[in-house]
Amino acid sequence: MAQITAAMVKELREKTGAGMMDCKKALQETNGDIEKAVEFLRKKGLADAAKKSGRIAAEGLVVSYIHGGGKIGVLVEVNCETDFVARTDEFKELCHDIAMHICASNPLYVSKDEVPQEVIEKEKEIYVAKAKEQGKPDHIIEKIVEGQIKKYLESICLLDQPFVKNPDVTISQYIAEKIAKIGENIKVRRFVRYQLGEGIEKKQENFVEEVMKQVRGA
Repeated sequence: MAQITAAMVKELREKTGAGMMDCKKALQETNGDIEKAVEFLRKKGLADAAKKSGRIAAEGLVVSYIHGGGKIGVLVEVNCETDFVARTDEFKELCHDIAMHICASNPLYVSKDEVPQEVIEKEKEIYVAKAKEQGKPDHIIEKIVEGQIKKYLESICLLDQPFVKNPDVTISQYIAEKIAKIGENIKVRRFVRYQLGEGIEKKQENFVEEVMKQVRGA
């Protein structure tokens, strides 16, 4: 068993924001391996979040994020269980990060459950036709299409997208880590994203790429 030093605990706390005792336990469980301890704490956060997921979250905030001198705007409603938590800096930071992510990554839905079945069926038709055109055997087309649909849903659903400030975790995992730290259930209820001139035929400007560059440079 590796010796767990105060410096190791401090490093893990800085990486994860978890409590001192949780960090110490994670290091003990992973024999002092910092990266494995980070993963241990993330899994613990997901487990804790799952336990709290059934609790009612009716408080929270509606947060706005405006980018590019007013060229892209986002409104997002994030719910928690108490008004006390809604007023904390930790929760406000989470809401801001989610709004900024929506601005940069342009999701279409909060979760897979919201995607209309007709949208999924239309995508399936396209993928099947493409696979047949490429000469793929019929017996493997279904498996290919299943994988492509999974990737498509992950790309358009907020909770499944890699977090722009840390692509190693999804938005869902990021929220779960905050649930474990804050101690309340947290849910993204809804959002709307506006882009200046959207739907009007004109010269295209890649605002999304611009936002992503600024986020990564932050």
